[in-house]
Amino acid sequence: MKIVDVLTLPVRSGFFTDDQAAIRAGAAHDGFGYLGDPHTEGFTAVRQAGEALSVLLLLEDGSFAHGDCAEVQYSGVGGRDPVFKAESARLDITRELTPLLKGAELSSFRELARAVDARPLHTAIRYGVTQAVLDAVARARSLTMAEVVRDEYTTGVELTPVPVFAQCGEDRYNGVDKMILKRVDVLPHGLINQVDGLLGRRGELLQDYVRWVVDRIAKLRGDDTYLPRLYFDTYGTIGLAFDGDVTAVADYLARLGEIAAPHDLVVEHPIDAGNRDAQIDTYVRLRAALRRIGSPVRIAVDEWCNTFEDIELFTGAGAADVIHVKTPDLGGLTNTVEAMLLVRERGLLAYCGGTCNETERSAQVTAQLAMACGAAQVLAKPGMGVDEGLMIVGNEMERVAAIAAARATTAARP
Repeated sequence: MKIVDVLTLPVRSGFFTDDQAAIRAGAAHDGFGYLGDPHTEGFTAVRQAGEALSVLLLLEDGSFAHGDCAEVQYSGVGGRDPVFKAESARLDITRELTPLLKGAELSSFRELARAVDARPLHTAIRYGVTQAVLDAVARARSLTMAEVVRDEYTTGVELTPVPVFAQCGEDRYNGVDKMILKRVDVLPHGLINQVDGLLGRRGELLQDYVRWVVDRIAKLRGDDTYLPRLYFDTYGTIGLAFDGDVTAVADYLARLGEIAAPHDLVVEHPIDAGNRDAQIDTYVRLRAALRRIGSPVRIAVDEWCNTFEDIELFTGAGAADVIHVKTPDLGGLTNTVEAMLLVRERGLLAYCGGTCNETERSAQVTAQLAMACGAAQVLAKPGMGVDEGLMIVGNEMERVAAIAAARATTAARP
């Protein structure tokens, strides 16, 4: 089967694009928005509506394959591409990718997706177009997207749902209650993106919050078999509070781990070292410091680990316990697949993540990738309402697992 035509149209993303630099510098809330001027190039406000672009591939049999170009909430920082603009992306796709795709045979996802990813285009464009390519190949083969990836990469995993990680956004208390009542596997993210008001000058506010989360789980869970992993994203604020002192940060994280007990604790981006090489060096020293004091707290890397090459370097150096494979930042989906498989091969936890600012389509596609690659966890996305992301990602995995099981049962019949 071949691709006959390529259509694009701007659509809504699941959240907003925020200027992380301005927020870390103390931008104050004004209702749902923020006061003050943006600090990062490409922003017109500290918080602005996210943009996305649907890519529809018309196939020879008259069906359409579908993917969505989307970017992360915090664009333009940590080595990421600048703010995504849907209209300019349409022009780039028409000029650079439509000639490549029209008439293309749908014989191999890997080959066609790599050809798309080789073009020097915004990561969001390569992300969305390769989603559509994967869907097209799956339709041509009458398979799910997870089955295509499993088979082309010979991952050898059983297609079953992987643990889901939900994020509460700024609704840090009601969101946690929802997660506990729905027995979410990993929670709550926390969005600890300011020192004053969220972390505390000596980290005391986050300690109080972790203590509250632990107590709340014990109160609402109903039975002690529910023991979710606790995971907090701190956006480099711990390093800011402790002046970049790795030993002091390790001591603080160890205390946080004691408060989190009996739950496993993961802390994402405790320190922002300013560039990739410095980040690797800092996290190697931080993990060594945690081992010296016998702390089981795990470190997750996000910023400055945006490409497959970055992930190779971080995993090779042992600079993290958990790698946030941030799907929109890696561009083409082949990078996401190969990154997750590399992380697993090197004995680390592969977190198939992304952002609240994606769409329901990109969430469905990457949920299937997480299954095909045996990820340690997958992000419930898009949005910050908890329920919607859990529904979209969780239901997608359940459906794909049921299809794969039914197909296996049919194939086993004599």
